[in-house]
Amino acid sequence: MSIKSGYFKQHLQIDLTKGTAERRTTADAFIEKYIGGRGFGAKLVWDNLREHDFNIDPLSPENLLVVAPGPLTGVYLPSSGKNSFVSISPATGLYGDSSMGGGFGIELRQTGTDILSVTGKAPELSVLFIDNGETTIIPMPELKGKSCLEAEGMIKERLGTHAVRVATIGIGGENMVRFACVNTDWSRNAGRTGMGAIMGAKNLKAIVVRGHMDLPVYDVAGLMAEAEQAFKYMEEHKYFKLWQQEGLMNVIDYANEKGILPTYNFKDSVFARHDQINGTTMVNRYKIGDSACFSCPMCCGNICLVKSGKYTGTVVEGPEYETCAMLGPNLGIDNFAAILSAARLCDELGIDTISTGSIVGATIEGYEKGILSLSDLDGREIAWGDEDAILELIQKIAHRQGIGDILADGSHRIIENWPEMDKIILQVKGLEQSAYDSRASISMGLAYATSDIGAHHTRAWTIAKEMEEGQNWTNDEKVDTVIYHQKVRPLFDMLGVCRLPWIELGLSERHYANFYKYVTGNETSLEELLGLSNDIYDLTRLINARLGMSRKDDTLPYKVWANPPLTGPNAGKVIGREDFQQLLSLYYQKRGWDENGIPPAEVEKKFSE
Repeated sequence: MSIKSGYFKQHLQIDLTKGTAERRTTADAFIEKYIGGRGFGAKLVWDNLREHDFNIDPLSPENLLVVAPGPLTGVYLPSSGKNSFVSISPATGLYGDSSMGGGFGIELRQTGTDILSVTGKAPELSVLFIDNGETTIIPMPELKGKSCLEAEGMIKERLGTHAVRVATIGIGGENMVRFACVNTDWSRNAGRTGMGAIMGAKNLKAIVVRGHMDLPVYDVAGLMAEAEQAFKYMEEHKYFKLWQQEGLMNVIDYANEKGILPTYNFKDSVFARHDQINGTTMVNRYKIGDSACFSCPMCCGNICLVKSGKYTGTVVEGPEYETCAMLGPNLGIDNFAAILSAARLCDELGIDTISTGSIVGATIEGYEKGILSLSDLDGREIAWGDEDAILELIQKIAHRQGIGDILADGSHRIIENWPEMDKIILQVKGLEQSAYDSRASISMGLAYATSDIGAHHTRAWTIAKEMEEGQNWTNDEKVDTVIYHQKVRPLFDMLGVCRLPWIELGLSERHYANFYKYVTGNETSLEELLGLSNDIYDLTRLINARLGMSRKDDTLPYKVWANPPLTGPNAGKVIGREDFQQLLSLYYQKRGWDENGIPPAEVEKKFSE
């Protein structure tokens, strides 16, 4: 066995129905093959599905929720504060995971835990407290209806300490909004795929961790030297200070210039008033401080305060690009203070800002086009830029009031109720699309379509490379780039690190192979690690195939084929269906899957032991 350090080899298994907690030793072969984070979660979810003959309601007690940091989480190296939540998604009915920053995953590791898995349902609203080696399930029905931040404060008061990390859900999770998220450290979220709804279905309001254990590292001196090289590279990068100033908000100007900024529910991809909601406006008028995940010099978490006007006193960490784009120009809002208010509201309610912005935008357009009636909207009109109506609708979604009860179930149920909404709402496999318009980038369209969790940019973000370097790319180059992203990005989640140093500042992947070597003592190469990461993409594809997904689901929203942007550099552009199908066939071929997108039997054998 080549793993010498880096793990506690402990899997904490919780059954909320029985009220039991059991620690089991994790096998060396499992650790070496699945590495951590998303890898551990995907394998355990696969095993649980097999036990239930691939028939599990995501909101049932039988659905397994896995919470797993990686071997690099909490270690001294750039941006090592990541932790994965993995399950079958209530948003899509397929495989789902979401990555959370902040300090929660580090503290979980310091309890001596590599993997936490939860099944069952508590008899009443409860908190799971992992206090070093001791685990307690604490009934706290008084937390019902409390916001994420309020619940965190009440939990700390009950425990008599602030020296804990809390991952909690809001009213959205309690009400099983299918895109509810899990919140920690004020406004860090496991945002996508509905992990908060799964906790709500289990009557689990929060997971609380307190740990004092040192993290195991095989070669501290080697790790420190490698980390210093990486930090030095980042700090000398020409865009490093911009990232510290604006964080992901610097992408607003870029996306608008390139014509990929969601505007009026993707009716357009350029927003005329983008300069009122960009990073410069944030820094000059609203930003009061920086925040960062563990060991991250990029400090992309801006702290903003509204100092005057209608929303005076609103304070929030953020927004980052996705939140600002989806709650701003996507809804026709050009008031940065209103965007901050909407972001804060989503954090308090515990619902995903991307899905929320997408669904609210589709609702506005649906009403504008006459698909939704005033009666459907409970008698309350809504229009582009109508801040009051938009904030009210966000509340109704989280509380499942009126039309909010349908919207809370996401794209699939919206389309079931109003079939014509299929031409308006942007989603793949039931997950609402991220804030990058793919009509000018067929490789980004392929990335959305083949993403295992639905239309999310973190699976493969190829749009910038294609638009800036690859306008004359061959189909082979487009497909190869998407597949490479789908190989390297799972590895970051498996290791427990953030992707931003790599994708935004160009930090070499080879640093991560060296970090892994110094932490674990395993002399494996980057190529071998990427092979294991690619196996996880095969595994999540198998999960989805067993749950009924096939080529028909690897598709794109109607607007991408039929409704080009109205203005800007990509006006008139759409993705051709035939061109896309040729690209998809080539993608399957290079993946080694059949023409229906199903991996061969020999691939499944890898994961059957």
